[in-house]
Amino acid sequence: MRITEERQDQALGEAIRALGSPQFPAKLTIFLRQCASFDNFIIILYKNQDNPVVLYREFRDAIVYDAMDSEYVTTNFILDPFYEAHIRGTASGLYRLFDVAPDRFRQTSYFKIYYEKTTLVDEIAAFASIATGMTITACMGTDRSSGRMFTKAQFAALNRHVAVITSLIAMNWRHLKDTQIEPISPRTTLADRLREQLAVVSNIRLSARQAEVALLILQGHSSGSIGLILGISTQTVKVFRKQLYLKCGLSSQAELFAAILPLLAKL
Repeated sequence: MRITEERQDQALGEAIRALGSPQFPAKLTIFLRQCASFDNFIIILYKNQDNPVVLYREFRDAIVYDAMDSEYVTTNFILDPFYEAHIRGTASGLYRLFDVAPDRFRQTSYFKIYYEKTTLVDEIAAFASIATGMTITACMGTDRSSGRMFTKAQFAALNRHVAVITSLIAMNWRHLKDTQIEPISPRTTLADRLREQLAVVSNIRLSARQAEVALLILQGHSSGSIGLILGISTQTVKVFRKQLYLKCGLSSQAELFAAILPLLAKL
């Protein structure tokens, strides 16, 4: 136990000394590995509804990030539970992907078409709130390299240091606070922008509620979950779903994903 604590203290000291330098992310990774074993690590900046920016990445198997630049940061991030947590203003802390993901996340087309392709098995992310509307996530993942889920002990070990981890991240990228951040206008929500694109590209005119339901379906929420989020009954959600599919001429979530995914890149 003492040897482990000494190694953690040494790794933490090196990360602190590297603050503000290009070596900081690698030193932070070494410190995190004293708490939990992982196969890949990525640090991402989320700013309001803008496309995310990858600040650092490392991996054992390159397949995990093969589609990161071509698919995730251009479009698919919109359906990522961690991005959704950022949009909700989730506080700084440690979060496991499948704890924050919607109840039917594994059944979504996003999961089947994109996420499974990464071979990711499990993810834990440290959220550091840098400013209003700005979040940096330091995400540790396991993939086909090990094929293992994180254990409760590993999560607990990381969580014991979460205040230090998030503080270091915030300090290292504190200069980003000076970046101009435009507040999210109530009139330019993702659902509203989706409605505009559907009207222009496909001449499909959804109501605001139908567009909200469409996005929540794609994110992996069941009718019951959507009802709780929107404050309406499950039966009403089912009515909106039926109207949505009818207007778009679709019959399944896979078809909805295929129809809307190209539009997400334009939002």
